[in-house]
Amino acid sequence: MPTLYLIPTPIAGEALHTIPPYVQEIARRLDVFIAERAKTARHFIKSLGPAKPLPEILVVELSDDSDPEEARHAFREAIKDGRDVGLLSEAGCPGVADPGAAIVALAQRMNVRVVPLVGPSSLLLALMASGMNGQQFAFHGYLSPKRPELARDLRRLEQLARQHDQTQLFIETPYRSQMVLEVALDTLQPDTGFGVAQDLSGAGEFIRSLPVRDWKRGTPVALEKLPAVFLVGRLKE
Repeated sequence: MPTLYLIPTPIAGEALHTIPPYVQEIARRLDVFIAERAKTARHFIKSLGPAKPLPEILVVELSDDSDPEEARHAFREAIKDGRDVGLLSEAGCPGVADPGAAIVALAQRMNVRVVPLVGPSSLLLALMASGMNGQQFAFHGYLSPKRPELARDLRRLEQLARQHDQTQLFIETPYRSQMVLEVALDTLQPDTGFGVAQDLSGAGEFIRSLPVRDWKRGTPVALEKLPAVFLVGRLKE
C-alpha cells in the first residue's frame, strides 16, 4: 500500500543525530518528496546517503511561494504509481505549523496510509522545558513585528493564559528575538511566566523560563540571532 511518511528534519544546523536511525532508513529509500523548501530538503536527503542518485529523486516544493497544485499533482501521480512519498518541513515535524498539512489532508481524503515518524519538534521541546501547563496550550505563529503592536499582542496572550490556564507559544524571526524579550519584560505582569527556548538541540541552545519579575532581577540577557520559541503562561508551583 502506498504510504505518506511524515519525516521530521533537524531543527538546528547539522543535528542529524536528532533523527532516529529508523527514520533515516525510511527516508533513505524514498524517491519522491514534497517539501516546504526544496533546497533544504535536498541537503537533508543528501546527508542521509539516499539509495538513488540525487538527480533521480523528485522533490516538489510546497510553500507560500509555490503553486500548491504542483505538489498535489505530484502526490496523486506518485500514489497512482504505487510509490511511497515523504513529506518534509523546513525544520522539525511536517504538518505542524507547516504547509504540508494540506498534503496530509489530501492523503486522508484519498484513503492513503499516513505514517507520522518520530523526531524533533521545537514547540514540544520548548513546552517540555518551560515548566508551564503542558495540557492546555496554543501556538500563534508570528506576532506583530512592531513594538506597539507586539505589546498589544502580548497582553492578549497574557489574558488568554490567565483566563484559561493555557500556555501561549509563538515564534519570531531570529533578528527580532532581543526585541521580543525587551517588549515582553516591559509589558507583561510581574507574576506572568515568560519563556525563551533558542537554538534547541543546537550548539547555541539557551532555555530560560521564569516569572517576569525574576527575569528583571537577574543578569540582563542578550539573545543571539537564532531561531527561538517564546512562551507566555503560568509556571507550575
